[in-house]
Amino acid sequence: MMEYIGATGSPIEFDAVPIQPGIDFHFILGFAIDADSSGTPLNGEFKPYWADTLSPESISSLKAQHGPSVKVMASLSGWSLGGKVLRWTRPNNQSLWISNAASSLRSLIATYHLDGVDVDYENFGRGKGDIESFAFCIGELIAQLKRENSISVASIAPFHTTVAPYAALFRRYGGLVDYVNYQFYTDKVRNPVAYLAAFRLRAGQFGKEKLLPSYEVSGRGIQGDGFFDALAARILNENLVSLY
Repeated sequence: MMEYIGATGSPIEFDAVPIQPGIDFHFILGFAIDADSSGTPLNGEFKPYWADTLSPESISSLKAQHGPSVKVMASLSGWSLGGKVLRWTRPNNQSLWISNAASSLRSLIATYHLDGVDVDYENFGRGKGDIESFAFCIGELIAQLKRENSISVASIAPFHTTVAPYAALFRRYGGLVDYVNYQFYTDKVRNPVAYLAAFRLRAGQFGKEKLLPSYEVSGRGIQGDGFFDALAARILNENLVSLY
């Protein structure tokens, strides 16, 4: 199970989410953003913008209570900040962006006792250079953080309009990606048959063994029993679930 948490700015505690014994559970903090509070890009220098209640102390307590079955990750970027839409654009100096990102994320990882990163850039330029730079910079960033054992897990979070850059990333660096949190609710499927068809399509792009069936609680896309009917069809990958 992977649960996105903390992105709305409203106070929330980890214990608001039930954790079942025997299930690997990943909390994904939303968001670490390489921009200042006005949305101005900072060239790879990530800062935490999740709810203040999700503090380093609360993460330490969570892990002490549940042990190694619970991990905490930082999701990178998201849709917007302070009303300004966040967008991936090709860095002028890609090596500098990677260096800045690795350094700032190391600091966040140490401070918040994080286990990994989730990549959730949601807006891209139209040029091929943006796609290529995203695949290279993010892939090399994950590679560096894993190589130095700063993180043990990495995931990506594409949706229907961002398949191209994430597919390019996955083709080159898929061996370093542990999970694909595809945002199925953006496909606007409403029933189990349509959900399974969407899952087959995305499994062909990202690999069924890493693709998680996702669900937006009280939100868009399939809801309620329909989602669990789709899971019961046993076509989805080992009942791994991502919650938004």
